[in-house]
Amino acid sequence: MLLGAIEAGGTKFVCAVGKEDGTIVERTVIPTDLPEVTMKEVIKFFQKHKPSAIGIGTFGPADVDPVSVTFGTITSTPKQGWRNYPLVSELKKRFPVPIGFNTDVNAAALGEARLGAAKGLDSCLYITVGTGIGAGALIGGKLLQGLSHPEMGHILVRRHPNDSYAGKCPYHGDCLEGLAAGPAIEERWGVKGDQLKERAEVWEMEGFYLAQAIAQYILVLSPKKIILGGGVMKQAQLFPIIARNVQEMLNGYVSLPEITEHMEDYLVPPGLGDNAGITGALMLAYQAYTE
Repeated sequence: MLLGAIEAGGTKFVCAVGKEDGTIVERTVIPTDLPEVTMKEVIKFFQKHKPSAIGIGTFGPADVDPVSVTFGTITSTPKQGWRNYPLVSELKKRFPVPIGFNTDVNAAALGEARLGAAKGLDSCLYITVGTGIGAGALIGGKLLQGLSHPEMGHILVRRHPNDSYAGKCPYHGDCLEGLAAGPAIEERWGVKGDQLKERAEVWEMEGFYLAQAIAQYILVLSPKKIILGGGVMKQAQLFPIIARNVQEMLNGYVSLPEITEHMEDYLVPPGLGDNAGITGALMLAYQAYTE
């Protein structure tokens, strides 16, 4: 049995077919253009393989409520052409198979829980820090959603004392994403983050913002593992900075050894590396097939 998987991003769609154990048989990368251009190539790829189910982890915002009349729709995205695009409905026209649909970060959280850094745990938080900031959570073995999916990248944080940057988010200005995502780093410091590796003050400030968010997530969700991925987190020096700040901010209130003694095992990079999202999409496909 082949399962189909789509990791739908703002710059590219990664499409793959694989197995329920996470093995990827074949994959392709398609640029995110207008829907009629991108989806033509997506459909062509899956027509070749005829998957038994398809799982989609998408950029958002998106309607992930299975009982909603607009389930499977990318909703209020600023991405040209994709606003209110019915992704699941369009695929169903060509592939009458079960289709699982969730956010890209929820898919990555599922992948990491099944086969990655949180394997064997019923709870984890996956955070991506890149072009934007988003997070997906698995709580009690289920992906977290309520009225909609979590939007943890847009929480408000306290300003670093040395930061006068206005913020990049078009909706909230200086929310977490507006202050700490890749474009904010570049605009604040004048060059891309990968050219700032030796500037300690850059990463101290970045760690300060990310740690505030993570401390709040720990207090609210109490995940058993926190996984940090995305392009900004390729800067490995961030992990100890974040860990130190989280411990200082919590100040012993959460007196568990995972937090107070073993942060290097609690706050970790993705076990699946850059394959967390596409592997999670395979898991969504398998869930859809078996439900």
